[in-house]
Amino acid sequence: MKRAASSEAALRRKRPAATAAVPALATRCAEAVAALKSHADPAARDGMRRYAIPNDKAFGVSMRDVQAVAKTLGRDHALAEALWQTDLYDARMLACYIDDPAAVTPAQMDRWMASVDNWAHCDTPCFVLFDRTPHAWKKVQQWAGKREEFVKRGAFALLASLTVHDKQAPDENYLHGLDLIEQAAGDERNFVKKAVNWALRSIGKRNSKLHAAAVAVAQRLAALPEATPRWIGKDALRELNSAAVKSRLAAKSRKAI
Repeated sequence: MKRAASSEAALRRKRPAATAAVPALATRCAEAVAALKSHADPAARDGMRRYAIPNDKAFGVSMRDVQAVAKTLGRDHALAEALWQTDLYDARMLACYIDDPAAVTPAQMDRWMASVDNWAHCDTPCFVLFDRTPHAWKKVQQWAGKREEFVKRGAFALLASLTVHDKQAPDENYLHGLDLIEQAAGDERNFVKKAVNWALRSIGKRNSKLHAAAVAVAQRLAALPEATPRWIGKDALRELNSAAVKSRLAAKSRKAI
């Protein structure tokens, strides 16, 4: 009996320690929200409305602190979805930074964008998450034809983001983007026209060929009698024809030789 007992004890000692159980999703979500809340800044929350961002569901967490919390969590697609579903402003911002682009689906992109009611929740997923997915270009095309203000803005925020992060996209993609820009330039809604302008300027800064094409579009828009496309065109031309932009493009061209 003693020998059997000692053998059993030896076997227990040799067994690998059990892997710690991953906390339930609801627990992880609650802990992430609590971490955000620990960085709440009432003054920052009060100031959000100056930037046309609703603050009734916000803690007032700075982007620096959102990103710091994200680093402690790592990539977690399920948690990102849970945080987005809370409808809390800061939690949705955190969701954008922890989601895994490889796990994002077209349906998720549509669902998130359809639930947006402010420019920050529109632009942030486009710039830090959606533009890194294989579905990005298709969504630019689809969302550009939508009527909803922030969905349509999302098309051009995503297009502008791709100019920065998609290093391999051919010029043809952006030339088609210029067609979408010209088609949408008559939309008078503030958040749409600003994103259209952003995308136009961004495409024009990518390389010399696209600069020439973007300037041509901006000139056509600037010559129109309607106020919105005229503003988009003239504002874009101010930046695209600036010495700073032309200098950067010339440097890119020299580097490419």
